[in-house]
Amino acid sequence: MPTPSVHRSWSDALAIYLRAPVLTMLFLGFSAGLPFLLVFSTLTAWLRSDGVEVAAIGFFAWIGMLYSIKFFWAPVVDRLALPGLTRWFGQRRGWMLLAQALIALGLVGLALTDPVGHLAQVAIFSLLVAFGSATQDIAIDAFRIESAPDDMQAAMASTYIVGYRGGLIAAGAGALYVASAVSWEAAYLCMAALVLVGTLTVLIRPEPARLSLTSQLIHEPRVRAFLRATRGKPDWVRRLGAWVIGAIVCPFTDFFMRYRRQALWLLVFVAVFRISDLAMASMANPLYIDLGFSLDTIASVTNIFGIAMSILGGLLGGVLVARYGVGTMLVFGATATALTNLLFVLLASTGDNLPMLVVTIIGDNLSNGLASAVFIAFLSSLTSRAYTATQYALFSSLMTLPGKFLSGFGGLVVDFQGYASFFLVASALGVPAILLAIWIRRGSLLKGAVAQ
Repeated sequence: MPTPSVHRSWSDALAIYLRAPVLTMLFLGFSAGLPFLLVFSTLTAWLRSDGVEVAAIGFFAWIGMLYSIKFFWAPVVDRLALPGLTRWFGQRRGWMLLAQALIALGLVGLALTDPVGHLAQVAIFSLLVAFGSATQDIAIDAFRIESAPDDMQAAMASTYIVGYRGGLIAAGAGALYVASAVSWEAAYLCMAALVLVGTLTVLIRPEPARLSLTSQLIHEPRVRAFLRATRGKPDWVRRLGAWVIGAIVCPFTDFFMRYRRQALWLLVFVAVFRISDLAMASMANPLYIDLGFSLDTIASVTNIFGIAMSILGGLLGGVLVARYGVGTMLVFGATATALTNLLFVLLASTGDNLPMLVVTIIGDNLSNGLASAVFIAFLSSLTSRAYTATQYALFSSLMTLPGKFLSGFGGLVVDFQGYASFFLVASALGVPAILLAIWIRRGSLLKGAVAQ
């Protein structure tokens, strides 16, 4: 459960960024962000530049669905020991190394494949990269939560976001630069080499302390009840049943047992916290274009400058959580996210106004970076250390799905009501998150919850 608000001095709050677990997330964040664009916008730029039809390129967007359904195989990452790797490196580091190997293999495969006439192979290697990337996300989230106490999670989330943005820059602008100067094959081989950043980090940092799988399972009442009920059955049946109950059933029952009636409200809060900024995301670029901004201006202001602002917001979020606590900053982050969407209403009303665009991007990216860091810390505090990978994968999927779903209807709202009305509605969608954040801050949702 979230830690109580603790007021640190500013020097102590800033010094948290010098801790080894916090710095580690900078490099693991880079490793997580690197593959993302390489199977999305960077890949589509390569395909189109090689003359692949736009209709065929559109189908590659479905690869992104792997990131939204990763909770399906999260129990395997959480509990299944990998032969050799788990014994030598531990559960979390072993899975990260396997995932990084899959990413590197997929990127090398893409580099050695000619897209023209070989789209099936491109799709297979892209799926391999995306699967490895989503699996790495599961393992990194579990590693982060288990590596440090709750009061360091916001700072770790902040450095993770900074590293992640760095990975996006390398896979976006970096890959395009290499492709322009040399070739697309060279670009993807360079990206495969950059996977070593995450691999070296995993090899250097220790595995976080955690109970062995056997120790965890034997303390689960449901597992013990199953083993008593299956006495006399073949050993493999009992072992498989105990694993399924411990890996799949117990992570969900654990959450509801700890938070009881408040559990459903917490899940509602997880689902609505980012609904405001995710719902408006699909119409941001169309707005810029329809207002008359050039592509160069959009790229410079929204991408380069916007990423810098989101990094600053993430770092600010980590410091403010360390200074004021998660509860207070949840309210602030939810409020800031909803209010900054109103800047898009003003932008839509003022037209091709570069200063207003800059102000809008500053507000939007600062608030989103801050709110993301705070919310990652909050989700980490909800997660049981016994089921980190499974529970966090569920939370992170639930966090994005509603907003992404509603975002698909953005064009219809704009067609009927215009951009200003659309962003006003998107801002209003943030009100439930603000109210629930205030409730959580006052302790109403967590009253009577069983401490982790």
